[in-house]
Amino acid sequence: MQALRAEDPEELGGHRLLARLGAGGMGVVYLARTADGSLVALKVIRAEYAADPGFRARFRREVRLAGGLTGRWVVAVTASDTEAREPWLATAFVPGPSLAEAVDGLGPLPADTVVTLGAQLAEALGELHAVGLVHRDVKPGNILLVPDGPRLIDFGIAKGVGTTALTAPDAVVGTPGYLSPEQTRSRGGEVGPASDLFSLGCVLAYAATGRRPFGTGEAPAVLYRTVHEPHDPTGLAQLPPPLRSVIDGCLAKDPALRPTAAQVHSALTENGPSAAPDWLPPAVLRLVAERSAGALDPPPRTTGPRVPDPLNAPVAQGVSRRRILAIGGSAAAALAASGTGAAVLLARGHAATSGSHHDVPTHTIALHADLTGTQKAVGKAQMRGALLAVAAHNARKNVGYRLALTSYDDGGNATRARETARRVLAQPSVSAVIGPSTTAGARAAAPLYAAASMPVVLVSAADDAAGLSTTTLRTLCVTRASDSSRTLPILFYLTRTRPSRRTAVIEDGAGGETAVDITRNLVETPPSGGTVTVHQVAAGTSDFGPAVARALATRPQAVVYGGTSPRRAAACARALAAARFTGSVTGFDPVLNADFLSAAGQAAEGWVLQAPYTEAQSAGTPAAKAFTAAYRARYGEPPGRWSVEAYDAVGLIARAIDALGTTTTIEPAQVAERIFHTAYDGVAKPIRFVQGTTHTLEPENTGFLYQVRDGAFRFMGRYDQVRAVQP
Repeated sequence: MQALRAEDPEELGGHRLLARLGAGGMGVVYLARTADGSLVALKVIRAEYAADPGFRARFRREVRLAGGLTGRWVVAVTASDTEAREPWLATAFVPGPSLAEAVDGLGPLPADTVVTLGAQLAEALGELHAVGLVHRDVKPGNILLVPDGPRLIDFGIAKGVGTTALTAPDAVVGTPGYLSPEQTRSRGGEVGPASDLFSLGCVLAYAATGRRPFGTGEAPAVLYRTVHEPHDPTGLAQLPPPLRSVIDGCLAKDPALRPTAAQVHSALTENGPSAAPDWLPPAVLRLVAERSAGALDPPPRTTGPRVPDPLNAPVAQGVSRRRILAIGGSAAAALAASGTGAAVLLARGHAATSGSHHDVPTHTIALHADLTGTQKAVGKAQMRGALLAVAAHNARKNVGYRLALTSYDDGGNATRARETARRVLAQPSVSAVIGPSTTAGARAAAPLYAAASMPVVLVSAADDAAGLSTTTLRTLCVTRASDSSRTLPILFYLTRTRPSRRTAVIEDGAGGETAVDITRNLVETPPSGGTVTVHQVAAGTSDFGPAVARALATRPQAVVYGGTSPRRAAACARALAAARFTGSVTGFDPVLNADFLSAAGQAAEGWVLQAPYTEAQSAGTPAAKAFTAAYRARYGEPPGRWSVEAYDAVGLIARAIDALGTTTTIEPAQVAERIFHTAYDGVAKPIRFVQGTTHTLEPENTGFLYQVRDGAFRFMGRYDQVRAVQP
């Protein structure tokens, strides 16, 4: 729950607004009170979306459909105005967390709880199907948990069987990971009640195991697995037989083989009624109690003038670059002296400027990183980059607030990462978190931060590699290009920089799903619009000669190594060199490793490799040059890998704080909401987010290219800025 803002109305349709319950790209949901004192959730659609006749028609349908449902497990509509400039819909307020919040924050639910959940959701779907409707978006975020049972919400994309959808004909409607196979086929067969049962199976598997049955990652990969691959059985074997059978039956690829809602309800209630007063575990009940208490004591409306962007404002007159560096140095020294991995930069006093900061508030950012473990070099570089960004912010003239940075070390250990997250969340001054810096740390800690509505900005850890989803972890912000978009820089290079009409892919079987994804992406989108041939090398052999021979028989202009092993990439390089291939050879970031250079030797020369990180000292832009100079002056060495990206993460958070238009107290949830609507041009790359349910990083212009020259990896630049072929 968040405070009302200055721009929010006092009342709407006779409802007095009390607080914000949430917001997205399409609108805001408020907590409101009716004239008779009842609490409602009031959903308001932004005017720009309501101006679209199709969108307004869908909203009218949501109101009509939700208003016609009276079952116990759906939320009643109490009022609406579908014709207002900003149309709205009020429903009874349900003070419970969503299933997504509960599972991501607290872990899988007990089997008995999941049985009750499944029976009652089946009852709700049965009512829906009985009147000829299909929900089409049954997912954890649309299920609220309260003591007397779950509530199924959001009928915005529900429609009658056989009716025409008010969407584009090729649109995939719903949430990847919970879509049925028939929903993923934009020109496929009819989506009927069986589709909701497939989604219910996904929901119950997730609730019982904490795992999405078709994995996480970019939507195309999840949809592919949904259609073509069996669901993940991890954890299902330990479930009671009726529940396990229901989940397996619902997840059948063929809609005709799935049970009906009535059959699911019957199977899950054969040992007794579904309703039980103690069906939720104590930890979830505590969340319900907290929400209920919060509704009775909503936060006061925030006020205050908007402030300019601090990182793009001019530097104060009389504050030299030497002064800025000295400020950063004081913080670094304090950190080193503490010996604990935690330090606060400029938390008080007026060291940043000549006195203009005496009375402005301080907003604290926590850096969560591996500072002493096997990946401490990355963690240390991120800490240094963030410290420089905070110092630069605080040195500017007339800033409306100061920043402080507190660093926490998890040693790269998952258990310590969870403990570290709890320590961070215990600090009321923290407004946002950067990190964790490792995949293991992110996997362990990000759900805890998301459950507490704390914005967590992943700089170096990829969400898909960590098995995390920005769809369900609503405050997870990833500024690194995802692994599933790694082919984009290579595709651009072989289309614009060094065009290839005939491209051969050496698919390394040892690369597993990553290699398959690389191949699929290049086949579906061939470089230069030409042709792509695929030549596989089995995981059990290191002889790339036969595959290279088959590839070169197609007379390619470029060869792509589709794999993840530096040493196996070196074997591919040696085979290509032995065959005297002179065209372009490309690969991906796992190969960007010293082992590749040592094992390939001269055969590595000329290889072009994609990477999700930049090299600031070689970027050549004025901002990168300034960052490099500041880093060298302060730390006596070139910027470490991922340091400039951490610098940009601070800038992104500051930009989001600016947009809140307040210099007083802010809540982390406010920053989390704003950050995904923030466009930020960082030193390394532009940072933009896809608007909608996923809020993933827009991948365009966020990758980089390196080339092997003279036995070393040489930075070429951001892929869209590499104009000339390197010698």
